[in-house]
Amino acid sequence: MRNSARSPLVSRPQAGRTVFVTGVGTATGSWAAAAALACAGSESDRAGLLIDLGAGRNPRPSLIATAAARELEERLATHLPKTGLASRGWFCHLVLPPDPNGVEQIAAALPAVRDSTAVIHLPPRLVQPALDEPRFRPSAAFLRADLPENRALTALAARELMERGIRVAVLKRPLGWLAGRAALLGALPTGSQALPPRLTERLLR
Repeated sequence: MRNSARSPLVSRPQAGRTVFVTGVGTATGSWAAAAALACAGSESDRAGLLIDLGAGRNPRPSLIATAAARELEERLATHLPKTGLASRGWFCHLVLPPDPNGVEQIAAALPAVRDSTAVIHLPPRLVQPALDEPRFRPSAAFLRADLPENRALTALAARELMERGIRVAVLKRPLGWLAGRAALLGALPTGSQALPPRLTERLLR
């Protein structure tokens, strides 16, 4: 992957953006949506971090990654040596246990990306424990929800988040197969609109 300047999907995010991503009800595709958002929040000289508490397996490094992603991997390995960690394209991918212990470890990872974007993919059951963790707070939340089937549940979740002062965006359909695969490899092409630009702007502004 070229390390030259990249035209981002949205304006370059300000320091220390943390976004929670989860599914609502039986909706699928939240993992790929989180990876796409991590791509959108990365730059050639400033890699985003995708923290995943839902995959359950260690990530494999991709064949191509930016120098910034590799540098972030090295920094995180110093603080979290026993976790699953790999640089993948534009971002660094960190896998933590899908339990309260994993939620606690998020706080140890976030200082490494205080000048970039951290996208935290959570199973629904861990969203509340993560919101109650006092050492970090999301600036936004990204919900992958099937509408209208889960409209009431989505509205309830969004209202609770907004009452905490958290911006919310909803992805009504999963990414296409090709875009989803590219996102999970950290390799969405420059200028890709895999996610609606208005959503990425709301989440990363």
